[in-house]
Amino acid sequence: MNVDTTVHALVEREASEAAGAVAQLTDEAASAALAAAAELLAERSRDVLAANRADVDAAELDAGSLDRLRLDDARVAAIGDQLRALAALPPLEREVTSWTLPNGLLVSERRIPIGVVGANFEARPNVAIDVAGQLLKSLNAGVLRTGGAALRTVTALVDDVLRPALERSGLPPAAIGLVRTADREGARALVSLPRLVPLVILRGSGASTAALARLAAEEGVRTLAHAEGGGVLYLHARADHEKARVLIRASLDRLGVCNRLNVLLVDRDAPGLAALAREELAALEIEATAERGHEWANEEDRIATVTVTEVAGVDEALEVAHRDSSGLAAAIVTEDEPSATAFLDGYRGTAAFWQATTRFTDGFALTGAPETGINVDWTPGPRGPVTYRDLWLRQYRVVGDGTQQR
Repeated sequence: MNVDTTVHALVEREASEAAGAVAQLTDEAASAALAAAAELLAERSRDVLAANRADVDAAELDAGSLDRLRLDDARVAAIGDQLRALAALPPLEREVTSWTLPNGLLVSERRIPIGVVGANFEARPNVAIDVAGQLLKSLNAGVLRTGGAALRTVTALVDDVLRPALERSGLPPAAIGLVRTADREGARALVSLPRLVPLVILRGSGASTAALARLAAEEGVRTLAHAEGGGVLYLHARADHEKARVLIRASLDRLGVCNRLNVLLVDRDAPGLAALAREELAALEIEATAERGHEWANEEDRIATVTVTEVAGVDEALEVAHRDSSGLAAAIVTEDEPSATAFLDGYRGTAAFWQATTRFTDGFALTGAPETGINVDWTPGPRGPVTYRDLWLRQYRVVGDGTQQR
């Protein structure tokens, strides 16, 4: 066997085993497994952190990527808290609505599981738990594939936490599979199995994720892609200066995350705001640049960079936000309600904010459920933070009495 064939066989085996587990998943057992995973994570945090230290020591990544890769006691505890919170959330409502036709047929619109969902994500260990948790909560099985830099950590999370938790709750451990190779062919294999893995969640850098999305489309696999990020913050002419300062800082508390400040727009009719913005960026050791159209958190030489652009009011701010950002999120700072309303109504991205930072563009922060990622597609379907409430297929269930005919 050559390398490609071997990798494809490994991925197909994981997907086949996960598919066999789908029918055994129940709401009660899935929630119990998530609660058990939180307990096991606390018990085995030392092993998980040791695996993570090995990954960090071996990694050749930029500062932002290292920040996403690195775990510590606080981050592990936060993952456990999210698992417990997810376990306690109500299960997905399976019946949306129902009605009776004039001929007596009872029709119900229902949500059913997808089956096996793949996930390819960057070297960010917490994503493994976030995605697996959402899949189990929605009664889907999954196959995870992470960047090679995080493989030790994710393997520890799957083998020492998730799978034992599933077994403890009476569920097949194979419900969460793992691509156990750093070979990038694993990602290509994952998006090439339409019968086994009809949907793949993609998270990572724009170029590689876009290439996987194209391959998936060719293979007949649907994707939910989280390839780009970066928030927009617009300081309107009637912005309160103190709120502007606070929100600039709140938008840049972490540089290696997708919902941080990317493009800072300043109303040119308020020159004091431009000076304030540059002063705050300098204090945070962030370089102000005029160059637009980049996703700073994914580019090594732009991690500590924010684009600062002057605009002539709300209309131009919206134009720049739509043209020069990914469409993830945009915020306005202003005391003028009509201007805020015009901005909120005009922005077409996944989340619009008034007097609040785009850092809140996050499944757990907004909905109380960890996310699989943030989908910025401009098409119908799950958009913005995707949680277990989005991971289902619509099905019509029809019950008659044997007498109805067309």
